[in-house]
Amino acid sequence: MDGMDPAQDRPPTGPDPHDGYGPPPLRWVVEQVDTRLLVRLSGELSTASAPRVRAVLVKALADHPDAVVVDLAGLVVRQSAAVTVFKAAARQAARWPGIPLLLCTADPPTTKLLRALRLPVFPTAQQALATAPQPRLTMLADTLLPVPSAAHHARELAAEACTRWRLPHLIGFAGLIASELVANAVEHARTLVDIRFTVGHRYLMISVRDGSTDVPSPSWAPLSDAETGRGMLLVDATAHRWGSLPVEGGKVVWATLRTRPVPDDRPNGGPA
Repeated sequence: MDGMDPAQDRPPTGPDPHDGYGPPPLRWVVEQVDTRLLVRLSGELSTASAPRVRAVLVKALADHPDAVVVDLAGLVVRQSAAVTVFKAAARQAARWPGIPLLLCTADPPTTKLLRALRLPVFPTAQQALATAPQPRLTMLADTLLPVPSAAHHARELAAEACTRWRLPHLIGFAGLIASELVANAVEHARTLVDIRFTVGHRYLMISVRDGSTDVPSPSWAPLSDAETGRGMLLVDATAHRWGSLPVEGGKVVWATLRTRPVPDDRPNGGPA
Protein backbone atom coordinates (compact mmCIF):
# COMPACT_ATOMS: atom_id res chain seq x y z
CA MET A 1 0.00 0.00 0.00
CA ASP A 2 1.00 3.66 -0.24
CA GLY A 3 2.10 3.76 3.41
CA MET A 4 4.86 1.17 3.01
CA ASP A 5 8.34 1.66 1.60
CA PRO A 6 9.00 -1.48 -0.50
CA ALA A 7 12.69 -0.65 -0.87
CA GLN A 8 13.29 -0.73 2.87
CA ASP A 9 10.35 -2.92 3.92
CA ARG A 10 9.37 -0.55 6.69
CA PRO A 11 6.87 2.27 7.17
CA PRO A 12 8.06 5.57 5.71
CA THR A 13 8.81 8.56 7.88
CA GLY A 14 8.44 12.14 6.81
CA PRO A 15 10.31 15.07 8.32
CA ASP A 16 9.40 18.72 7.99
CA PRO A 17 12.27 20.94 6.85
CA HIS A 18 14.14 22.01 9.96
CA ASP A 19 17.33 23.94 10.59
CA GLY A 20 18.49 21.77 13.49
CA TYR A 21 17.71 24.33 16.19
CA GLY A 22 14.84 24.51 18.65
CA PRO A 23 12.15 21.84 19.09
CA PRO A 24 12.31 18.61 17.07
CA PRO A 25 10.72 18.71 13.63
CA LEU A 26 7.41 17.10 12.92
CA ARG A 27 7.73 13.47 11.86
CA TRP A 28 5.23 10.77 11.01
CA VAL A 29 5.09 7.03 10.43
CA VAL A 30 2.14 5.35 8.70
CA GLU A 31 1.44 1.66 9.31
CA GLN A 32 -1.37 -0.58 8.12
CA VAL A 33 -2.92 -2.63 10.91
CA ASP A 34 -5.44 -5.05 9.41
CA THR A 35 -8.01 -2.82 7.68
CA ARG A 36 -7.00 0.35 9.54
CA LEU A 37 -4.20 2.87 9.24
CA LEU A 38 -2.12 3.88 12.25
CA VAL A 39 -0.45 7.28 11.96
CA ARG A 40 2.24 7.96 14.58
CA LEU A 41 3.06 11.65 14.96
CA SER A 42 6.09 12.99 16.80
CA GLY A 43 7.88 16.29 17.17
CA GLU A 44 6.38 19.75 17.44
CA LEU A 45 2.81 20.70 16.60
CA SER A 46 2.38 24.41 15.97
CA THR A 47 0.30 26.59 13.69
CA ALA A 48 3.23 26.37 11.26
CA SER A 49 3.35 22.56 11.22
CA ALA A 50 -0.43 21.98 11.42
CA PRO A 51 -0.88 22.11 7.61
CA ARG A 52 1.62 19.26 7.28
CA VAL A 53 -0.35 17.23 9.84
CA ARG A 54 -3.51 17.86 7.83
CA ALA A 55 -1.80 16.72 4.62
CA VAL A 56 -0.61 13.49 6.27
CA LEU A 57 -4.08 12.72 7.61
CA VAL A 58 -5.79 13.55 4.31
CA LYS A 59 -3.44 11.16 2.54
CA ALA A 60 -4.45 8.45 5.02
CA LEU A 61 -8.16 9.16 4.45
CA ALA A 62 -7.70 8.90 0.69
CA ASP A 63 -6.61 5.26 1.11
CA HIS A 64 -10.14 4.40 2.37
CA PRO A 65 -9.26 2.34 5.48
CA ASP A 66 -11.93 1.33 8.03
CA ALA A 67 -10.54 3.99 10.36
CA VAL A 68 -7.50 6.20 10.85
CA VAL A 69 -5.90 5.93 14.29
CA VAL A 70 -3.60 8.82 15.23
CA ASP A 71 -1.00 8.11 17.92
CA LEU A 72 0.01 11.38 19.61
CA ALA A 73 2.45 9.92 22.16
CA GLY A 74 5.47 11.65 20.64
CA LEU A 75 3.77 14.94 19.81
CA VAL A 76 4.60 18.16 21.65
CA VAL A 77 1.94 20.88 21.31
CA ARG A 78 3.60 24.30 21.25
CA GLN A 79 0.49 26.32 20.39
CA SER A 80 -2.89 25.19 21.69
CA ALA A 81 -4.71 26.56 18.64
CA ALA A 82 -2.86 24.04 16.48
CA VAL A 83 -4.87 21.10 17.87
CA THR A 84 -7.88 22.33 15.89
CA VAL A 85 -6.27 20.55 12.93
CA PHE A 86 -7.57 17.29 14.43
CA LYS A 87 -11.11 18.68 14.69
CA ALA A 88 -10.97 19.70 11.03
CA ALA A 89 -9.57 16.31 10.03
CA ALA A 90 -12.24 14.44 12.00
CA ARG A 91 -14.95 16.53 10.36
CA GLN A 92 -13.49 15.82 6.94
CA ALA A 93 -13.24 12.09 7.68
CA ALA A 94 -16.93 12.04 8.61
CA ARG A 95 -17.98 13.91 5.47
CA TRP A 96 -15.73 11.94 3.13
CA PRO A 97 -14.82 9.09 3.02
CA GLY A 98 -17.19 8.49 5.95
CA ILE A 99 -14.77 6.85 8.41
CA PRO A 100 -13.76 7.66 12.00
CA LEU A 101 -10.56 9.45 12.99
CA LEU A 102 -9.47 8.02 16.36
CA LEU A 103 -6.94 9.88 18.52
CA CYS A 104 -4.88 8.18 21.22
CA THR A 105 -2.02 8.42 23.74
CA ALA A 106 -1.92 12.21 24.01
CA ASP A 107 -0.33 13.75 27.09
CA PRO A 108 -2.74 15.16 29.73
CA PRO A 109 -2.62 18.83 28.59
CA THR A 110 -3.19 17.82 24.95
CA THR A 111 -5.97 15.42 25.95
CA LYS A 112 -7.70 18.27 27.77
CA LEU A 113 -7.46 20.50 24.69
CA LEU A 114 -8.83 17.77 22.43
CA ARG A 115 -11.71 16.91 24.73
CA ALA A 116 -12.64 20.59 24.86
CA LEU A 117 -13.16 20.22 21.11
CA ARG A 118 -15.39 17.17 21.78
CA LEU A 119 -12.80 14.80 20.38
CA PRO A 120 -12.47 11.49 22.27
CA VAL A 121 -8.95 10.36 23.12
CA PHE A 122 -8.12 6.68 23.72
CA PRO A 123 -5.52 5.85 26.40
CA THR A 124 -3.55 3.56 24.07
CA ALA A 125 -3.21 2.83 20.37
CA GLN A 126 -4.22 -0.77 21.05
CA GLN A 127 -7.54 0.34 22.51
CA ALA A 128 -8.21 2.63 19.55
CA LEU A 129 -7.36 -0.11 17.08
CA ALA A 130 -9.57 -2.57 18.96
CA THR A 131 -12.73 -0.45 18.81
CA ALA A 132 -15.59 -2.10 16.97
CA PRO A 133 -15.43 -1.07 13.33
CA GLN A 134 -18.28 0.79 11.73
CA PRO A 135 -20.21 -1.16 9.11
CA ARG A 136 -18.03 -1.38 6.04
CA LEU A 137 -19.21 1.04 3.37
CA THR A 138 -20.41 -0.64 0.21
CA MET A 139 -18.24 0.45 -2.70
CA LEU A 140 -18.10 0.45 -6.48
CA ALA A 141 -14.92 1.70 -8.17
CA ASP A 142 -13.23 1.84 -11.55
CA THR A 143 -10.25 3.45 -13.31
CA LEU A 144 -11.01 5.42 -16.47
CA LEU A 145 -8.87 6.57 -19.37
CA PRO A 146 -8.67 10.36 -19.92
CA VAL A 147 -10.95 10.38 -22.96
CA PRO A 148 -14.25 12.24 -23.53
CA SER A 149 -16.30 9.03 -23.34
CA ALA A 150 -15.13 8.57 -19.72
CA ALA A 151 -17.92 10.91 -18.61
CA HIS A 152 -20.52 8.61 -20.17
CA HIS A 153 -18.97 5.59 -18.46
CA ALA A 154 -19.07 7.46 -15.13
CA ARG A 155 -22.79 8.06 -15.60
CA GLU A 156 -23.32 4.35 -16.29
CA LEU A 157 -21.40 3.45 -13.13
CA ALA A 158 -23.56 5.85 -11.13
CA ALA A 159 -26.71 4.18 -12.45
CA GLU A 160 -25.28 0.76 -11.60
CA ALA A 161 -24.40 1.85 -8.06
CA CYS A 162 -27.79 3.44 -7.38
CA THR A 163 -29.65 0.45 -8.80
CA ARG A 164 -27.55 -2.01 -6.79
CA TRP A 165 -28.09 -0.05 -3.56
CA ARG A 166 -31.81 0.59 -4.16
CA LEU A 167 -31.46 4.33 -4.61
CA PRO A 168 -33.31 4.81 -7.91
CA HIS A 169 -34.27 8.37 -6.97
CA LEU A 170 -30.57 9.32 -7.04
CA ILE A 171 -29.68 7.87 -10.44
CA GLY A 172 -30.05 11.20 -12.26
CA PHE A 173 -28.29 13.30 -9.62
CA ALA A 174 -25.45 10.83 -9.10
CA GLY A 175 -24.98 10.39 -12.83
CA LEU A 176 -24.79 14.13 -13.35
CA ILE A 177 -22.23 14.63 -10.57
CA ALA A 178 -20.11 11.65 -11.59
CA SER A 179 -20.01 12.64 -15.26
CA GLU A 180 -19.14 16.27 -14.48
CA LEU A 181 -16.36 15.35 -12.05
CA VAL A 182 -14.86 12.93 -14.55
CA ALA A 183 -15.25 15.35 -17.47
CA ASN A 184 -13.38 18.01 -15.49
CA ALA A 185 -10.65 15.53 -14.57
CA VAL A 186 -10.26 14.55 -18.22
CA GLU A 187 -10.10 18.19 -19.32
CA HIS A 188 -7.88 19.64 -16.60
CA ALA A 189 -5.74 16.71 -15.42
CA ARG A 190 -5.50 14.52 -18.53
CA THR A 191 -4.38 11.58 -16.40
CA LEU A 192 -5.95 8.28 -15.44
CA VAL A 193 -9.06 8.89 -13.35
CA ASP A 194 -10.08 6.77 -10.37
CA ILE A 195 -13.79 7.01 -9.59
CA ARG A 196 -15.37 5.55 -6.48
CA PHE A 197 -18.95 5.32 -5.22
CA THR A 198 -19.62 4.47 -1.57
CA VAL A 199 -22.89 4.38 0.33
CA GLY A 200 -23.54 4.72 4.02
CA HIS A 201 -26.65 5.14 6.15
CA ARG A 202 -27.12 8.82 5.28
CA TYR A 203 -25.06 9.61 2.20
CA LEU A 204 -24.04 8.41 -1.22
CA MET A 205 -20.45 9.54 -1.76
CA ILE A 206 -18.80 10.04 -5.14
CA SER A 207 -15.07 10.69 -5.41
CA VAL A 208 -12.78 11.21 -8.38
CA ARG A 209 -9.00 11.08 -8.06
CA ASP A 210 -6.69 12.42 -10.76
CA GLY A 211 -3.06 13.43 -11.24
CA SER A 212 -3.51 17.21 -11.17
CA THR A 213 -3.08 19.44 -8.13
CA ASP A 214 -5.25 22.23 -9.57
CA VAL A 215 -8.17 23.02 -7.27
CA PRO A 216 -11.58 22.92 -9.00
CA SER A 217 -14.07 25.75 -8.75
CA PRO A 218 -17.67 26.23 -9.95
CA SER A 219 -16.32 28.35 -12.81
CA TRP A 220 -14.63 25.32 -14.39
CA ALA A 221 -16.25 23.92 -17.53
CA PRO A 222 -15.02 21.15 -19.83
CA LEU A 223 -14.30 21.57 -23.53
CA SER A 224 -17.25 21.91 -25.88
CA ASP A 225 -16.65 18.43 -27.31
CA ALA A 226 -16.97 16.74 -23.92
CA GLU A 227 -20.13 14.75 -23.36
CA THR A 228 -21.44 17.10 -20.68
CA GLY A 229 -19.96 20.58 -20.93
CA ARG A 230 -21.68 22.17 -17.95
CA GLY A 231 -18.82 22.02 -15.49
CA MET A 232 -18.64 22.30 -11.73
CA LEU A 233 -21.61 24.68 -11.56
CA LEU A 234 -23.94 21.69 -11.75
CA VAL A 235 -21.99 19.82 -9.08
CA ASP A 236 -22.24 22.88 -6.84
CA ALA A 237 -25.99 23.11 -7.45
CA THR A 238 -26.74 19.39 -7.08
CA ALA A 239 -24.52 17.94 -4.34
CA HIS A 240 -25.34 18.14 -0.66
CA ARG A 241 -21.66 18.93 -0.11
CA TRP A 242 -18.57 18.76 -2.25
CA GLY A 243 -14.90 19.55 -1.86
CA SER A 244 -11.36 18.86 -2.98
CA LEU A 245 -8.44 17.40 -1.07
CA PRO A 246 -4.78 17.27 -2.10
CA VAL A 247 -3.30 13.78 -2.07
CA GLU A 248 0.03 12.33 -3.10
CA GLY A 249 0.36 12.71 -6.85
CA GLY A 250 -2.77 14.78 -7.38
CA LYS A 251 -6.11 15.42 -5.72
CA VAL A 252 -9.47 13.91 -4.85
CA VAL A 253 -12.69 15.76 -5.65
CA TRP A 254 -15.65 14.39 -3.71
CA ALA A 255 -19.37 15.04 -3.48
CA THR A 256 -22.18 13.67 -1.35
CA LEU A 257 -25.91 13.16 -1.88
CA ARG A 258 -28.37 12.40 0.88
CA THR A 259 -29.81 8.93 0.51
CA ARG A 260 -33.11 10.17 1.93
CA PRO A 261 -34.67 13.55 1.12
CA VAL A 262 -35.01 16.02 3.98
CA PRO A 263 -38.14 18.24 3.88
CA ASP A 264 -37.46 21.93 3.26
CA ASP A 265 -33.73 21.31 3.00
CA ARG A 266 -31.67 22.96 0.32
CA PRO A 267 -30.19 20.33 -2.01
CA ASN A 268 -26.82 22.00 -2.07
CA GLY A 269 -24.62 22.59 0.93
CA GLY A 270 -21.84 24.10 -1.19
CA PRO A 271 -18.17 23.31 -1.21
CA ALA A 272 -16.72 22.10 2.08
